[in-house]
Amino acid sequence: MSYSLIATLMFSSMMLLLLTGQRVFAVIGFVGATAAVLLWGTGGIEIPFTAIIKVMKWYPLLTLPLFVFMGYMLAESRIADDLYKMFHVWFGPVRGGLAIGTILMMVIISAINGLSVAGMAVGATIALPELLRRGYDKIMVTGVIQAGSTLGILVPPSVVLVLYGMIARQPIGNLWMAGVFPGLIMAALFIAYIAARCWLQPTLGPPLVKEERDQYTFGEKVALARAGLIPLAIFLSMTGLFLTGVTSLVESSAVGAVASIIAAWLRGGLNWTVLHDTTRKTLGISCMFFWIITAALCFGAVFDGLGAVRSIENLFLGELGLEPWQVLVLMQFTFLGLGIFLDDTAMLVIVAPLFIPLAGALGFDLVWYGVLYTITCQIAYLTPPFGYNLFLMRAMAPPEVTLPDIYRSVFPFVGIMLLTLLIIGVFPETATWLPNYYYSK
Repeated sequence: MSYSLIATLMFSSMMLLLLTGQRVFAVIGFVGATAAVLLWGTGGIEIPFTAIIKVMKWYPLLTLPLFVFMGYMLAESRIADDLYKMFHVWFGPVRGGLAIGTILMMVIISAINGLSVAGMAVGATIALPELLRRGYDKIMVTGVIQAGSTLGILVPPSVVLVLYGMIARQPIGNLWMAGVFPGLIMAALFIAYIAARCWLQPTLGPPLVKEERDQYTFGEKVALARAGLIPLAIFLSMTGLFLTGVTSLVESSAVGAVASIIAAWLRGGLNWTVLHDTTRKTLGISCMFFWIITAALCFGAVFDGLGAVRSIENLFLGELGLEPWQVLVLMQFTFLGLGIFLDDTAMLVIVAPLFIPLAGALGFDLVWYGVLYTITCQIAYLTPPFGYNLFLMRAMAPPEVTLPDIYRSVFPFVGIMLLTLLIIGVFPETATWLPNYYYSK
């Protein structure tokens, strides 16, 4: 049996087992470990064992639980409530202002968390009821919250970019810097769309009534603005120390975790219940990612040993005669297709052994490609029928927001994400300039 046929058999077996509903990491790891033993005998068991040891020795991986802890601590201690109240007061008088403020809040939440689920939880439980109560169109604001929450996996410190960096063996700091401008571009396009739509159709996002605007004095508005200083101070304490070289990446994540505890204590939101819930949720998320990374490394090692990447490269460039950029477009369309049925981590684990080495072999910058992958994941989060955020929204939304409403709400924002994907693809410097500039210094 040829190595190409073995690789095809491995991939098809993995897809078949995924249809049984088993956990992604268990399927990937099982197929990789079984193939290693069948191909190379008892010595093949060293491959999954080596993958586990590699994960245990991966010092930068400590950033993952620390950043997750920081995000959950700020969410559980209700600091996000203060943040939304600030945006409510300052942006409420503008048409669509509360929706615009919600996007800005999502950017800040993303910058202190790195997970989509945290932004979704804050938006659905705090922003959505307030927006509906004030007469905002339920379809538009449902889309706003779902789209805004996806910024958590692009704006640093993105946990998905950490996972990508570990599998692609790329510096996490470079990936985070590469995600800054694309994340801000996408957020700006979201805001421009909301502002334009509410200007043309004022009933979609009515401003606050004059009586409510006048109930806050300027001094009270300034006091509320201080709510945004806590997350900003935490973010600057992490990134500032790291970018100036005072701390390493792991040390910066530890600074952020400690700063979140101090912020919760200063607000009066720190107690044993908050600490217990935060720690429990952090453990659950971290263990899931660790198992996924281990399984991906095991499966990828077997694929590399079989030469599957070289076979696919020869197929596309040699036999089919495609240009590298045409192969890249096909790869992204594959991600978009898989995103209809799978979440971001499942997509990364399934295609990482093929696409990441292939992108490098074709001459593409793997840091830039990581941003393209992450944007595609954002689209996958919102794409029916599986879209992860669609089901989260259905679970958290009030009864008047139906599943058809949720599906209809995402299409304009998916279009904006596709536009951003095109911008980053055509102009790679939007992602690569910042890390190249910083590290050249």
